Amino acid sequence: MKILIVEDEIPMLNGLKDNLEYEGYTVDTATEGITAFEKITGDVYDLILLDVMLPGMSGMDICKKAREQGIKTPIIMLTAKGEEIDKVLGLEFGADDYITKPFGLRELLARIKAILRRTPSYSGNADSSQITLGKLTVNFKDYTAVSSDKECKMTYKEFEILHYLYKNKNKAISRDDLMSEIWGMHYEATTRTVDNFILKLRQKIEEDPNKPKVIHTVHGIGYKLAD
Repeated sequence: MKILIVEDEIPMLNGLKDNLEYEGYTVDTATEGITAFEKITGDVYDLILLDVMLPGMSGMDICKKAREQGIKTPIIMLTAKGEEIDKVLGLEFGADDYITKPFGLRELLARIKAILRRTPSYSGNADSSQITLGKLTVNFKDYTAVSSDKECKMTYKEFEILHYLYKNKNKAISRDDLMSEIWGMHYEATTRTVDNFILKLRQKIEEDPNKPKVIHTVHGIGYKLAD
């Protein structure tokens, strides 16, 4: 498994690199934003550790531009900031997880392994057939989606949420269950985070997002994906 670490604090970069290599990962590094973006768009990684505050191009901009280009590699953002607004912005730009400095190595490794277990290249157990949901045709194995014969760009986290709802279709899934299953027990996701992702999914799936027929709101509980 190949991981890219993007971090401008050299002692932290070297420490992360040494520990991840000790765990058996192949590690590539970058210390500033433009170089990092070139590596992300020019190479293939299984996961990216991306600092928010970088010279040249911010981690937020890197994440957003990478997703706009269709790159679905899981991204864990690293930041010294703990404000909720930063976490929400990072997730809206396509990040898959968020960890605030200072963090323990054990916690970071758990986050990495949890994400890699859920990626197709790691687990190999995603659905292989194409599924049509509203105006969207999605392939959970390849993490691709098509709408009106055109590629629909979706983040890895959007695929995860949709896949979980599909596996539990016609069942009411609480926001807490979604947060626990998709972000993990120790992640500081909020119900607002879940609602923002559902809103984006509806915009891609529903003929009329204001009158959803695929992803229903179950008042007082959460959401349900209907046949």
